[in-house]
Parts: sequence; C-alpha cells; structure tokens
Amino acid sequence: MSAPTALPRLVITAPASGHGKTTVATGLMGALRGEGLEVAGFKVGPDYIDPGYHALATGRPGRNLDPHLCHPEQLAPLLLHGARTPVPADVAVVEGVMGLFDGRMGGDGFASTAHVAGLVDAPLVVVVDISRMARTTAALVHGLHTFDPDVRLSGVILNKAGSPRLVDEITAALEATGLPVLGVLPRDAGIEAPSRHLGLVPAAERDQAAGTVRRLAEQVAEHVDLRAVLALAHAAPPLTAEPWNPADHVSPPSPNRPRVAVAAGRAFTFRYAETDELLRAAGCEPVELDPLVDTALPEGTSGLYLGGGFPEVHAAELSANTALRTALADAIAAGLPAVAECAGLLYLCRSVDGVPMVGALDAEAVMTPKLTLRYQGLVAPTDGLLGPAGTRATGHEFHRTVVTPMSGDTAAWLVGGEADGFSADPAGLGHPTLHASYQHVHWAGHPRLAQAFADAVHDRAARTAAPDRPQAEQGPGAYDLDHHGDSDATEGLVDLAVNVARPAPPDWLRDVINASTATLGAYPRTDEAAKAIAAAHDVDVDHVLPTAGGAEAFTLVARAFTPRHALVVHPQFTEPEAALLAAGHRPARLVLDAADGFVLDPAAVPDAADLVVVGNPTNPTSVLHPRATLEALVRPGRVLVVDEAFMDAVPGEPASLAGADLPGVLVLRSLTKTWGLAGLRAGYVVGDPALVDRLRAQQPPWSVSTPALAATVACLTPAARAEAAAAAERFAGRRQALADALAPTGLVPAGDPRAPFVLLDTSALRPDRPAGWLRLALRDQGFAARRGETFPGLDASWIRVAVRDETTSAALAAAVVRCLG
Repeated sequence: MSAPTALPRLVITAPASGHGKTTVATGLMGALRGEGLEVAGFKVGPDYIDPGYHALATGRPGRNLDPHLCHPEQLAPLLLHGARTPVPADVAVVEGVMGLFDGRMGGDGFASTAHVAGLVDAPLVVVVDISRMARTTAALVHGLHTFDPDVRLSGVILNKAGSPRLVDEITAALEATGLPVLGVLPRDAGIEAPSRHLGLVPAAERDQAAGTVRRLAEQVAEHVDLRAVLALAHAAPPLTAEPWNPADHVSPPSPNRPRVAVAAGRAFTFRYAETDELLRAAGCEPVELDPLVDTALPEGTSGLYLGGGFPEVHAAELSANTALRTALADAIAAGLPAVAECAGLLYLCRSVDGVPMVGALDAEAVMTPKLTLRYQGLVAPTDGLLGPAGTRATGHEFHRTVVTPMSGDTAAWLVGGEADGFSADPAGLGHPTLHASYQHVHWAGHPRLAQAFADAVHDRAARTAAPDRPQAEQGPGAYDLDHHGDSDATEGLVDLAVNVARPAPPDWLRDVINASTATLGAYPRTDEAAKAIAAAHDVDVDHVLPTAGGAEAFTLVARAFTPRHALVVHPQFTEPEAALLAAGHRPARLVLDAADGFVLDPAAVPDAADLVVVGNPTNPTSVLHPRATLEALVRPGRVLVVDEAFMDAVPGEPASLAGADLPGVLVLRSLTKTWGLAGLRAGYVVGDPALVDRLRAQQPPWSVSTPALAATVACLTPAARAEAAAAAERFAGRRQALADALAPTGLVPAGDPRAPFVLLDTSALRPDRPAGWLRLALRDQGFAARRGETFPGLDASWIRVAVRDETTSAALAAAVVRCLG
C-alpha cells in the first residue's frame, strides 16, 4: 500500500433539492480556480448534468461518486483518480445530491450525500435557502447536524438572502449550533441555470453557460469566505486508498487501435469520463461523433457508443441528418458493435414522437408526463454484447419517455425479473452486436462490460481489415493526413499535442485585433501587411503574399503548379501532401531515417523532382536543416517549398531562407504558433516573385481577414520581433528542461531538436506492450501528446510533445513514471 494521500476536499450539501447546491458548488469551483488553484469537481449520484457545469468551472472533466453504480470501496480511489487527472488538483469540491440523508429508496440512506461524505472522509458544508424562513434555519441546520452522530457538518452557507436584518437574525440563531457561517449569497435569479424536464439544462446546450458559470464564480468570490472554506478542505485527513487506474481493470485484446465513435454534441451530453478512459485502456480510440452535424461515421469506426442526452429535444435536427441516420442504420445492420443507453436507445428507434430516427430498432418512442428516476439491479438474460448470460450490473434510469415495445425478442437486461431493452444480432453473425436499453451503467463499477465491448470492437476491426494485409500496416494510404494535434487535445487534458505557444494572443495584440473590427464593413486590403512582411525580411513587396495561415499557402502551391514529380520530405507536417493530393497530384515521399537523426542528405532527393516540400525546422522531428543543405536543393526547373512555420521559435533563425535571393524558392511562414492566433489564420509567403505571382493568381479575393492583416502588421514590428526572439530563447531553455526531466524515464528526444516540441520514440520503454500504449496511458494520466502514426515514416510508438513550462515538464515526467510503474 502506498503512503496516505493528502487531498484537500469538502462536500456541498443541502436540506433538500432546490436550495442551491449546484449554484454554490459550481460557483465555489470557479472562484477557487480564479484564485489560481487547480480544482477537481465531483457530483454525488448518477447525474450527468451538474458535472457539465463543474467542467466549465474547473476546466477539467466533471466526475461522479455513486456507491450504487460503483462499489462503495471504489469511491475514494475514483476521487483520487479524478483529483490527479489530468493534473494534480489543489482541492476537490464535491456537490451532493438531493437532501443530506436522501439516498436509494429503502436503503437507509445508502448512496446519500452523507453516505458518500463518509466514504471519502470529507467535511460537509450545508447550503440553505433562507428566502422563506428566518430562525427556523437554525433549527433545520441543528437537525441536520445532530440527526446522525456519525455525520457532522462543518459550516453553513446562506443562499437567496434578502434584507440584512433577516441575515443578522439567522446568523445569531445559528450561533447555538456552533457552526460558522461561511458566506451569504443574495437573491440573484440571473445566476441560476434554467431547468428542463430532466433537471438543469446541460451546459453544452447553453450558449450562455460560460457566462453563467463566470457570474456564479464572481458571486461566490464576493460573498463567501474562500479562506475559511479552504481551511475546512485542508482539515480533511489523508486518504489511504490507491487511485483508480483503468489499466488495472481492462487490457487491449490486440495490438491494433480500433476507433469507437462516441456520440457527443448538444444532443448527447451524458457520458461518464471513465468510459472513455476504460476504452483507451482496452486499446480502443474513442472519437467523438456529433449526430446533429456529422454526416458520416469517423473513418475506420469499429464500434459505436451512444450515451445519454436529449434526442427528443433535438429530434427535428437529428432527423434532418439523413446521411448519418442512414450510415448508422447500415453499419449496425452490418454488425457494428453498438451500445445505446437511454438517449441512444431513443435515437435508434424508428421514431421519437413521430419524428423519424435511425430505425435500427423496431420500436417507437414518445414523451410522457411521468418522470422515471430510479436505481436498478440488472442481470443479462442471455449472452450479449456486454457479457455472458448471468452478467450482473447496477444501473439507473432517468427519462420521461416510453419505448414500445419495451424489449425485443431478446432483452438487454432483466430488471426485477422483467425484460428491458434490446439485444440483437442484426447481421446474423451468431452473436449479439447491439445492446440498447434505458439503463445507464457506470463502467468503472463494472469494467468487465467495457472489456467485453472492447473485445467485440477489436474483433470487428480485425474482421473488416483489408484481406492479406495486416491492419497495422496498411501502406501509404493508412496515414491519416488530415489528422492534426487539436484532435488529440481533447477538453480536460493538459495539451502537449498542439504546438501553439500560448492559449491566446498577448493583450497588446488582442487590442490591435479588436480595434480592427471597427472597419469590418470594408473589404480587407493587404497593402500594409505586405509592406510589413517585406520590411521584416528585407525584400521588395512583390516577393511577399499574405495568406490565411500556412494551410492556405499549401493549397495555393498545390493549385498553382503542375509538377510531374512532386516530392515531400517526411516525416513532416502532413498538410502539404494532403493539399497536393486534393489538387490531383501524386507526390512521392522521401522518408528520413530516425537512426541518422532525421538528417536530410540533398543527394537523396532525385534530380527529377520538380517540386520539393520540406519543413525547417521540421514538424514533428524538430530537426533544423542547415541553410546550406536547403540551398543545395535549388536548381533550374525545380520549385523548392520550405515550411518555416516554427522558424521564429529558433533563436537567431540561422537556417531561414526567407529574404534570400534564390530563384525557384518559396518560404511559407506562420504567425499562429508564437502569437496564439490559430483561430485567426495569419501567415504569409516570401520568395521568388514570379512564383509568388502564380500563388496570388490562385488566391480567392479577400481570403485574409482584416483582423488577420492587422495582426500580421503588429507581429512584424521591431518590438514584436524582439519579443518573439526573447520567446525563442525561453523555448530553448524549456526544451532542455523537458529533455532533462524525461531522461530518467528512458525517453530521449530524437535527433537534435531545435523547435518548441520534441519527438519521442517510446518503443523501448515497454516492448511487451503494443505500440501506442504510452500515449494512451498518458491520456489517462491527463496529458494529450500528438500521435506519431499519422506522419509518414513513423508509427504508433512515436509521440510528439510540445515544450511547455518546467512545472508541466516535471508533471509529464512523473506521469510517465507512473505509467511505467
């Protein structure tokens, strides 16, 4: 057993629903985060909606603590896991459920807030709505405080306070209880989240949700004594439990990484964070699918998970997406392993309230006025997708709909001896591939269900792989050239997958961008930006072209030229090759050797190559090719395209060809990386004026926005370039700090890294594990690294890691150690 873990924590409770637990808990999370603390948010019970607000307040996934859905002894491990994922939290705030002692009916308080607070040994703070009482507040608090001798309150927060006289009256009465009043929140209906037929409206469906959470945080920060709250949290004793780890409960059944499409978006907001973590630990790759907007399953989908949400609210939009409905119906009919819970069940029916849905189930769903909300015990009546006959689980129902019939020929579960849901083999494979039911199941409490589903997904992937070709070796076409780091950097993870240096531009640059919006009524003019680019690189203005980021420049190159023998030097940013392919070209690849440090030998480039694309410094290898190497590639009849997107992060830019008077050369630059402008799209081309003219002829009118042009001018002033140069020096130091932190783990950056990222070969760390295991394990530790297998020349054992501050590097190294342990 490891040493006890200190985790400051507290639980927010109330006498009953409606007193403001969510208001106070969410506001408290946001207020503490505003103090610079890392806050982990939790919800007692099965509710999915409140954790959505917690996630907005904390910037990390909201999680649930439910001793019915999981085992009681799992709650402390799950709390510790959530508190250290994606990064260690300074404090955990747990929102209770209903009233303090309200739990499972007939269970003597089982699964109540009091029960859970005892299981995780956390102080309790009670929130009381005082809008309709005075001294009785003290009697109510006294009763809660003394009802169960094993449950003691630690403080009180008064909510919806009116006059100061009323507050004074209540505060004086509470003195008899010995409990401190930690805060008094005034009436403010504007900070309450609106309700829906199942409770609060999910945060993902509220355009103003972030503003609501911000106002909650401001209210709590102003009216609650945060120091006193933190003192209570720090009084919680250390926990002796081991943190929960999904890899302890499931394992990959094959070395492949099959994709599972996971329903998301506004219509499907209900899913436990541990579901994705278990799937990853079982060797699957969850990929979010928004049924409101996506028209096809993600490429390579081998499994489908449709969780909870409100399809009945979005029925018209879901129905209008006929392309996806058809694709899902066809895939399920062909045997795609599919799990559908509650909202997923409704979506797979023929219709919801008469509106056509997917039709994978021969059933109809309708809204009713009756709320079904209950815990259930579940038993699998026959062998199914989630396990053999007799498999037992616990679940909960939460809906106002009825499906007719309630079950198919074979039920998904027996609930109290009654058939519930659908288990089916639509493709006639001899075993069920479809499981659909109202029952929500927390897979952390029943990981064998996750393992059974993952086994089916891996089996499906193996059966549908191209014949006579191993799935992991699909040849050139297997590289997903359209995959980028932002796909790996999902919400709640420490982002080491995207190479943008800052989350937002600096204040002075933001002011420039904001000021430019005053002229948005006029069409953009590139004159000033072109002059600024020319001045920065000491060339004439006809040598430059502002672009909407590097991506537009690659597209212009692909359209402007008709090479007979295009060649891309790899491993390299995949967008240039993707653009060439989209334009009808078939580029060859020159793949550099990791054993040589990804060094480029000019002699390896064929003489016939008439368009050559190379990155410098190269993404993902971080290698900086010497200027002389690139100059050796220049020759008559050849266009040399050099992607210098990260050159401004190299101190002194010693290898840059921008500004060099070299015929046949185009240098592509980006302002995205250093200045935090990924969402604005600002870049430019510098090079041979005849070639630049050909790009200009392909560029659509006004493709670069006025704010992007203003940012371009601002980022190329002498002061801004000096700031960028200073940042480049910091990158160099932080890159070395990252390498030093990782060295004891056995991870050594490839080659001679010079960019604000490093490429790491993980294959030697645990050769018994399948390629890619460490990246997935790091996700479960809360870190997003850029996968390597989408770069030609690399495989899943490679990861790219962005350079961040020394604290983040140390935390990453510690996470690697935990993964290896």
